[in-house]
Amino acid sequence: MTNISLRIAAVVLVALALPFTAARSDGNHAPIGDAVRTLPIFDAHVHYKQPAWDRYPVASIIEMMDRNGVAMGLVSSTPDEGTIMLWNYAPSRIVPELRPYHGAVGSSNWTKAPDMEAYLAKRLEQYPHQGIGEFHIHSLDINDAPLFRRVIAMAKSRDIFLHVHSGTEPVRWLYSLDPTVKIIWAHAGLGASPRDVYALMAEFPTLVADTSLREFEILGSGDRLNPEWEKIILAFQDRLMVGSDTWVNSQWDSYDSIIASNRRWLAKLPRAVAEKIAYKNAERLFGRTISMELIGKR
Repeated sequence: MTNISLRIAAVVLVALALPFTAARSDGNHAPIGDAVRTLPIFDAHVHYKQPAWDRYPVASIIEMMDRNGVAMGLVSSTPDEGTIMLWNYAPSRIVPELRPYHGAVGSSNWTKAPDMEAYLAKRLEQYPHQGIGEFHIHSLDINDAPLFRRVIAMAKSRDIFLHVHSGTEPVRWLYSLDPTVKIIWAHAGLGASPRDVYALMAEFPTLVADTSLREFEILGSGDRLNPEWEKIILAFQDRLMVGSDTWVNSQWDSYDSIIASNRRWLAKLPRAVAEKIAYKNAERLFGRTISMELIGKR
């Protein structure tokens, strides 16, 4: 048996410890069920922040991805050096994006930092980031419009995404600044209700969302997915991706169970829908080939 086969077998053994309930989904289309274990996962919300560097060296991160069938990940970090460390170690497995946070600049003050535009421009010039973010808009300040127009211009000139952690109104505001901006909505809004998530996704037909931290809400209780989330997933199946959000070390500690929880809700979807959300949407959005053949590689 090859090393790749051994690693894939290990992924299956981890998955076998967790039950996958086959439930009716999407009319008469049978759910993928147990076969979800064979799908590669694109983790669309990964952070490799400085507190994780000693506890989880880069090799251990890729080993965790291998163990869970995570073929590739979209990574941003505080500071950006964490992302670049992972990308240098495993360039075929990491899609880097640039988080603005560094030094004393964090989620609450990054839009006011005097060097922000220069910092972003320099890092984007140095490394092949495929997004700017994940960044927070805790409270919308329209006085930040000049900065955001310049950030949007940077992203558009490189044809890359903004990865935005916010409620619904900041997303609407960003589209008002430029309707053609490419946005990934982190956590599908996190605090937003399913009704508001559906409305925003319907209003902006290019809006993409990752579902990190939403997995248990989506799973609901019983054999079916949460009905409100099932409606969102089936309606916007071409614009959703799963994620882990390893924003603190405890998320890395729980990485196996987080990915398993995402596989559990994907298992309740028809194969074609599960494949899109697991990895095929990411293939299209980032121009990558994602398969289990990446497991065991760097």
